[in-house]
Amino acid sequence: MPHQLRLFLIALQFFTRVPIPRWVGFEPQWLQQCARYFPLVGLVVGGFAALVLYAAQWIWPSSVAVGLSMAASVWLTGGFHEDGWADSCDGLGGAVSRERALQIMKDSRIGSYGALGLILMLGLKAACLIALADASPDGVLIVLVWAHIASRAAPVWLMHALPYAGDAEHAKAKPLATQITGPGLATCLAWVLLASLGAAWLSPELVPVLAGVCLAAVAACLWMQSWLERRLGGYTGDNLGATQQLVELVSLLAFLALWNVF
Repeated sequence: MPHQLRLFLIALQFFTRVPIPRWVGFEPQWLQQCARYFPLVGLVVGGFAALVLYAAQWIWPSSVAVGLSMAASVWLTGGFHEDGWADSCDGLGGAVSRERALQIMKDSRIGSYGALGLILMLGLKAACLIALADASPDGVLIVLVWAHIASRAAPVWLMHALPYAGDAEHAKAKPLATQITGPGLATCLAWVLLASLGAAWLSPELVPVLAGVCLAAVAACLWMQSWLERRLGGYTGDNLGATQQLVELVSLLAFLALWNVF
């Protein structure tokens, strides 16, 4: 158990600004092993965003509350996944070769595709959350946390299903360039299942909605897998962040669409 706790804290340190105790230490191989706890990092980030949203809704209208909640999550993560989304848009947005796409994604500067992609991504997320908050101030909190948890399982699937597309020897986080084992993926998906059961218990009316949202999230993940395999022959670290962002957005869009149906 102490080692599993250590792995969770390593994942938390890698993806957020949350400080961890010195006793945790670090070994390179732990970074690959901790992938099973990515959804729990989503629980922390989503829970923090939901807490800010809940408090802000008492003072400001939904639009402002959602803006503050999104700002809180970006601050907590340092915009880690958003950066991956922007870089992936720059690299894969144009009709360039595989080698050129990989080169573009390594560039720290943001281009027109990245800027447009980031604006549209954040704008659509905000629009979905505002609409959901207006429909159900309490329900949106459950939706927000679930989307953060489930979307962080999608990169783990890619790490299991695809090879690393870049230069593994010079990867910024080399252990993440190695494929995830079956047990690691199973543990990751189990967290999503528990989150779904928890959401259904807290809000039973969400059960039919959650079923549809899960299908939409899986479809988005598999589409990303197919696209990356076709364009790059695998994934890069930026693509993992982009996948998390895409699945989170698709989950919110599906929640909003099905919320109106059910």
